[in-house]
Amino acid sequence: MRRMFTAAMVAIGTLVAGGAAQAHYVAPFTANDTGGIISYSLAGQTDIHALAADHCARYGKAVRLTGVQATQGGYISFRCVWVPPPRFVTALRVRY
Repeated sequence: MRRMFTAAMVAIGTLVAGGAAQAHYVAPFTANDTGGIISYSLAGQTDIHALAADHCARYGKAVRLTGVQATQGGYISFRCVWVPPPRFVTALRVRY
């Protein structure tokens, strides 16, 4: 009985240790409402700034590119920043 328990624990330990070394898939474009990353391989195929600006516009924010890793497997990072409305805009008054 003790040998079966030991063998089962060794088998479980081997599965857990082997599963930690697996590589995970990362999408070429990953973002949320605060910013995100774009794969550098997309830089030659699409307009990166327009892609990031379109994403940030969904949240009513502007885009600010923050960094570039210009290597194979690198990323372009960006932030979605809130821009306050201009101060010279006045409220519209309507008389009925």
